[in-house]
Amino acid sequence: MVSLLCCGPKMAACGLVLSAWGVVMLVRDREGPGPERIYRLYEQVSYNCFIAAGLYALLGGFSLCQTRLNKRKEYMVR
Repeated sequence: MVSLLCCGPKMAACGLVLSAWGVVMLVRDREGPGPERIYRLYEQVSYNCFIAAGLYALLGGFSLCQTRLNKRKEYMVR
């Protein structure tokens, strides 16, 4: 049987924390309009932030799965 477990519990927990922090910071960055001449540039940067937040969310999901797989491994009889 193929195991989906590819990283340890500490690395999975670290990825989960970094992902949550990245999503919060990047989504928060989108708030508030600037002057009209820089608004278009700001809008493009905000889209880039949402794309990065989506990538952080994917990493967070992967880390959460790895954390659960590590916990399941702890309860298995050896």
